[in-house]
Amino acid sequence: MLRRYLPHLVLALGAVVMLLPFYWMGLTAIRPPAEVFDISLWPIPKHFAGVENFTQAATSVPMARFMLNGVIVCGGILIVQVATAVPCAYALAKLRFPGRRILLSMVIAALCVPMQALALPLFVGLAKTHMLNTYFAMMAPFFLSVFAIFLFYQSFRSYPDEILEAARMDGFSEMEICWGLVLRASLPALAAFAVFSIVAHWNDLYWPMIVVTKTELAPPPLGMLFFSDAETGANYGALMAGATLITAPIVICFLLARKQFIAGITMTGVK
Repeated sequence: MLRRYLPHLVLALGAVVMLLPFYWMGLTAIRPPAEVFDISLWPIPKHFAGVENFTQAATSVPMARFMLNGVIVCGGILIVQVATAVPCAYALAKLRFPGRRILLSMVIAALCVPMQALALPLFVGLAKTHMLNTYFAMMAPFFLSVFAIFLFYQSFRSYPDEILEAARMDGFSEMEICWGLVLRASLPALAAFAVFSIVAHWNDLYWPMIVVTKTELAPPPLGMLFFSDAETGANYGALMAGATLITAPIVICFLLARKQFIAGITMTGVK
C-alpha cells in the first residue's frame, strides 16, 4: 500500500511547493496593504482589495501596451525561430552531406553558450546601427535557436525514410517534404517548442532591460519594473496584481497546449 501511494504523495508535495508562490501572488493581489504581511494562507482576506489593486495595476502604467509588446516580441521570435530551425533540423536529420556530424556537434556545443556571453557584442552592433529601442533589437539575438534545431532534429529522426523516398519519387521537393510531411508529423514537438519559446521570451528581463529605455516598447517584465518605480515599491498588492496579469497568459497558454507539450517532450526525448 505504501509503495503504491508514496510516489503520488511525493508528487503532490512537489506540486504544492511549486504552486505556493503563485497562490501567494494571487492572494497578495486581493489583499489591502495592511494585510500584505499577514502570514495566513486563508484564501479570503478580511478586506477584499482585488478591484482596487487590479485597477491600479492596469491604469498606473500602460499595462495593455506592455502585454501587446510581449505578444509582438514573442510572436516574431517564434515565427523566425521555426522558419530557420525546421529546415536546418531536417537537413541534419534526413539529408546526407559532408560535414553533417560536425555541424550537429556545433549545434550541441552552442547549447552551452549563455546569452550573457553574447550580450556585449550584440549591444555594440545594435548601437552602431542605431537600432536600439526597437522591436527588432529585442528579437534579433533569438532568431536562431540551437535548442529548436536540436529539438526538431530529435523529432525528425524518427520519421520513416521510406516515406521520404516515396515523396521524392512523386516529385516532392525537399522543402515540400520538410514542411508538408515531416513537420506535420511532428506537431507535438512544434507545440512543445512554442511553449518553451513563448515562456522564455515573455519572462525575459535581462535583454530588454539592456536595449530598451522607452516605456512604450517595454515587454511585460520590464513594464513591471516601470510600475515598481511608479509605485516606489510600496503597494505590494498592486504589484502582485500586475504580476498576476502578466503571468495569466502564460499559464493559459501552457494549459491549452499541455497535451501536445507532454507528447512533444516524450517523442523527442528532451528532459
